[in-house]
Amino acid sequence: MSLTEFCDRWAAAERDADVTTLDALIHAEFCGVGPLGFTLDKDAWLQRHRDGDLRYETFGLEEVMTRRPAADVAVLTARHEATGTYRGVLTPSALRATIVLTGDDDRWKLQTLHLSFIAGTPGAPPLPRTTSAEAAR
Repeated sequence: MSLTEFCDRWAAAERDADVTTLDALIHAEFCGVGPLGFTLDKDAWLQRHRDGDLRYETFGLEEVMTRRPAADVAVLTARHEATGTYRGVLTPSALRATIVLTGDDDRWKLQTLHLSFIAGTPGAPPLPRTTSAEAAR
């Protein structure tokens, strides 16, 4: 499966809360880092869908940039666009994602996912303000 096919399949599984497909796509030693710095292992990542706490209406990746530092590693940087809720609270609509896949073109696995807010997008914390006097210190 190509990297594009993997991303499409993963995005559809997240959107549809397809735990069976996610379980097959996510590496056993997965680590997900959320935009607030929390970390989730594979079981905790899947549990959010099993419990119905996380619900997506849309889920996709845009602006995907791919690097292949080794034959069995792919590092993708993308804009993660989604509409959804976690326990009834809206999730951020746009995040920057760093995605690490391991395996090969026949069988990629999601090893690591790191999400961060994109300044100025809905759901992101406000930009820090600095006055010229503060910057001079």
